[in-house]
Amino acid sequence: MKLTYPIVLIPFRDGSGGYTVEIPDLPGCVTEGRDLAEALFMAQDAASGWVLTELKDGKPIPTTSNLTEIKPDNPDAMVRIVTLDMDAYATKYGRE
Repeated sequence: MKLTYPIVLIPFRDGSGGYTVEIPDLPGCVTEGRDLAEALFMAQDAASGWVLTELKDGKPIPTTSNLTEIKPDNPDAMVRIVTLDMDAYATKYGRE
């Protein structure tokens, strides 16, 4: 199963090139990366773990917001899409 979710990439204030990543459709799902590539990877990993936990708990998968509905508070933030391969993630990290 493949899922897509919008993410918000917020640059670190220190100018180091890192990002904090928020996944608005997945409450409390936040991660970081030292650069854009790592931030995108970490977003995919964090979101996949979040969704897998919900599935294991028998909860429904959150629906995806329309990209145009995401309005970051930070003017320097970027909105992007992350694709999750839940079958590959579940195989790698195990199923109960």
